[in-house]
Order: sequence, then C-alpha cells, then structure tokens
Amino acid sequence: MENNPLKNLWQVVDLRNRVLFTLAMLGVYRIGNHIPTPGVNQTALAALADAQKNTMFGLYDMFSGGNLSKVTIFALGIMPYISSSIILQLLTVVWPYLERLSREGELGRRKITQYTRYLTGVLAIIQALSIAIFLERNTQIGPGGLPLVYNPGWGFRLLCVLTLTTGTIFIMWLGEQITERGVGNGMSLLIFAGIIVGFPRGIIQTLDQMNTGTISIFRILFLLVMMVAVIAAIIFVERAHRRIVVQYAKRVVGRRQYGGSSTHIPLKVNTGGVIPVIFASSILAFPATLATMFQAGGWGRAIVDQLAYGMPLYNLLYIVGIIFFAYFYTAIIFNPDDVAENMRKYGGFIPGIRPGKRTAEYIDTILARITLVGAFYLAAVAILPEFLITGFKVAPIPFIGDRLDAALPQWFTQGLGVTFYFGGTTLLIVVGVAMDTVQQVESQLIMRHYDGFMKKTRIRGRRG
Repeated sequence: MENNPLKNLWQVVDLRNRVLFTLAMLGVYRIGNHIPTPGVNQTALAALADAQKNTMFGLYDMFSGGNLSKVTIFALGIMPYISSSIILQLLTVVWPYLERLSREGELGRRKITQYTRYLTGVLAIIQALSIAIFLERNTQIGPGGLPLVYNPGWGFRLLCVLTLTTGTIFIMWLGEQITERGVGNGMSLLIFAGIIVGFPRGIIQTLDQMNTGTISIFRILFLLVMMVAVIAAIIFVERAHRRIVVQYAKRVVGRRQYGGSSTHIPLKVNTGGVIPVIFASSILAFPATLATMFQAGGWGRAIVDQLAYGMPLYNLLYIVGIIFFAYFYTAIIFNPDDVAENMRKYGGFIPGIRPGKRTAEYIDTILARITLVGAFYLAAVAILPEFLITGFKVAPIPFIGDRLDAALPQWFTQGLGVTFYFGGTTLLIVVGVAMDTVQQVESQLIMRHYDGFMKKTRIRGRRG
C-alpha cells in the first residue's frame, strides 16, 4: 500500500464507506439547524439570543451549533446526553450497584448505556419545559415589543417539549450510529460539527471589522499568531503523559517461565480533558441566567455584573473552578488503589516502591502533581482568548483598581476588540476531537495494511 494516508483512505472500501457515512450523518444533523420549533417568533428570538451571549444560554448555544438561539428541533443538542453521562459516572463512585455493573465488562457497559439513554430523555423533557416557560415569560423583546411566543399556554409547552425531546433522542441516535458505523466518537463529532460551522462566520466578522477600521491588520496578525500558539500548546499537552515504570517478577509454572518483563503506566497530564472547563463555565454562567429569567435587580444585579466576562471576580473564580474540577474529575475516573491492587495480583511492582498501599500513594502523588500542571494549562487556554477579546477589567478591583486602569495599556484592559468565534473552550474541543478522529483513522489504515499483507502471503494452517 502506498505511503499516502489520504489516498489510502479512499482506496480502502470499508474505511471510505465509514467516512462517507459519518459525513452523511453530520449533514443530517446540520439540516436540523434550519427547522424551527413551531410557535416561536424567530425575529424576536434573534434579539434575545444576542442579549444572552454571556450566560448559560450562550454557552449551550455554542455546543448546539446555534440551534438553541434559533430554538430549532435540535435546540437542546447533545448536552442532555453529556449531562447524563457525567451524572452516571459520578453515581458509579457512590452507588455499589452501578460500580458492580461497570466491572462486568461489555454486558455491564450496555446496561449503563441504557440507563444513560433513559436519563437523557428525562433531562431533555425537563430542559425543554424550562425553555418553553422561559420563552413565555420573556413575551416581549426588543424596542418594538415583538412576542417570542405567538400562542402561550400549555399547548405550546407540550408541543415544545415533544419537539425538543424528540430532537435530542434523534441526535443521540445519530451519535451512536456514527460511533458504531462511522469514524470517531459520534457525540464528540456532533459537538465538533456544531462549533466548526461558526468558523466562516467568525472570519467574515473579523474581515468586516478590518474593512471598517474597527481593528487594524496588525491586531489580526497578532490574534492569528496567538491562535496558532494556543493550538500548538493544546496538541503538545494533550499528547503529554508521565510514564511510571512497572516490572513483573519472574514466575515458573511447570517448565515455563512467566514474567520478568518491564512496562509502564502512562498518566496523562490532562486526564480530565475539557470537562473541568465546561463545569466551571456552567457554574459561573448560572447566576447570570437566573438574573435574566427572574429579572433580578439591586445587589443581585451587582453580583451578576461582577461575574461578567473579563471582570476580576469572574477570572478568579473561573481559574479556581477549573483547578478544582480538574482534580475532582481525575479522582473519579482514575483510582490509584485499584491500579496498585491489580499490579499486586499479577506480580507487578514499581522499582523502589513497596507493593500495595505504598504503590497507591506513590501513583497518587505523581498524579496530583501532573494534574496541577494540566489544571493550570486548562486555565491558561480558557482565559487567554477571553483576555485577547475583552481584556482584563482591573478598574473594579477595590482600592487599587483605578490606578491600575490608568497605568496599564488599553489593549490589556480593553482587549483587542475582535469578535471572534473561537474561545479557549472551543479550541480545546475542536483540536481534541480532531486529534482523536485522525488517530482512529490511522489505526484503521494500519489494521487494514496488515490485513492486506497477510492476504498477499496467504498464510495457512496445517489443514490449509
């Protein structure tokens, strides 16, 4: 086979069919972006979506590929499924029944997947009803007083719940079909497709700002250089891991000798992936969402203003939240005690470390150190793009804010003023999903290359 992965991709029939099937399913997903939910005024909704960019509404709209801001049939996107998966992962740690299922192999995983689907439907119904009530409460929007819902009432609510829940279940089915019959993880690719469609829009907005003189060409070049640097950093850290050497003692069974080999345990620097950033963003966006829904004022509005993008309190809590959830999620998905126990059962040990409790403590210490590096990396990647766009608002800092604001350059406190679509979270998702998908395609090519090699040699058994 030629050493041209792209050409080989289209020459292998099975792999080509998988790629085409994946693209077809993603196309079906994007078609739903143009089918609105009945009973909703799209003109008024556009004005509302513009006012809700910095709330949980805007965060979920990013993951749904703009479906939520238009309240299409796919408005909820894949977020109910992601929430269900996270909830069941948390319950697996505290609920013995789910813990036993997780250890039963393929049968247990199928049972957990079935529970995830049921919980996805329940969460979709709750979120769809919340969206319907939210739209009804904001009945008039914009200077002209445009109605968001033409005919409020339980008829609209039930129709909205039925439409959005069905759309979420269909998206879940699409993701599972891509995972089974396509290339890559279906759920991740759906999020990837929803984010990547905004890239042309971001380029057009940036070019319009350059043409109108709002931003100079030098700032755009600087922004591009920073984007390339951030993407390079993401690729470097996502592939980075710490290797812990493990040796296995020699065992003699009959006339055969087993063990005596050496291997390693790879500990990823960023074990939690993008999950800590999503959790921290959701929690910080929650107060602004509540303030919008209940029209908070006074001290409630003051707190919401302090939690806006670029504000010192927001940045501080954002960084603290990312670090906390990085440790929290890593502790859920990786248990050093189980690793140490499995090593002890099979005669494995870390040189210089006693098996059992000491081994678990050693692995836990290393994991805590590299998780701190991964948490700071996530915080830097998440904060840096927001800093370039909105800057760091230092004026609200007590006592020294005004003097700092006067001393620091304007680009530091106001940002570059570029309305660009990709932030830190989106870059993490796009680059991470792209890397995983490319790796799976390469694995498929290598596997089929070896199959072709074996077929050419026509190796047969004794009875062949």
